[in-house]
Amino acid sequence: MSSLLSAPPLLTPLVEPPQAGERPSWMITRVWEQWFRSVTQRVQTAAYQAFTTTLTAQDASIALTTLVPAAVTALYRITWTARITTPGTVSSSLEVSSVTTDGGVVITQTGTALTGNTTATVGTGTWLVRCDPATPISYTTTYASAGATAMLYALDMVVEAL
Repeated sequence: MSSLLSAPPLLTPLVEPPQAGERPSWMITRVWEQWFRSVTQRVQTAAYQAFTTTLTAQDASIALTTLVPAAVTALYRITWTARITTPGTVSSSLEVSSVTTDGGVVITQTGTALTGNTTATVGTGTWLVRCDPATPISYTTTYASAGATAMLYALDMVVEAL
């Protein structure tokens, strides 16, 4: 299927014009029917957002937390971004992980540790995961901060079914 959707056939009538002396049938024209069908097919095959979470002012590790309670067998895209919003006085570190089950095996994917310890420290990641039926898609963070002022961070996560 083409990656671009064709423009609607605006110069074509939406309904079949009536034949001379006959009542209108109010049937949609073949050109419009094909265009609406292509839009429907495009929507049905597009990714859809299954879950999103936004967390702010986090000052600790996050234990295993469910994003999607009982996923169906499918391919999912997990996208995340984290930013240090308040640096720790001395140092800090943050890791973001996803946890899924594929073929009965627990799979953990972990992003690169954020250790910049400034408000400009940002990390992002995208993982493609396949899930067993009725198993959750989860995440966790590993946090460390040293000094009198604890590091704070923000985390956004989105799960899309592909």
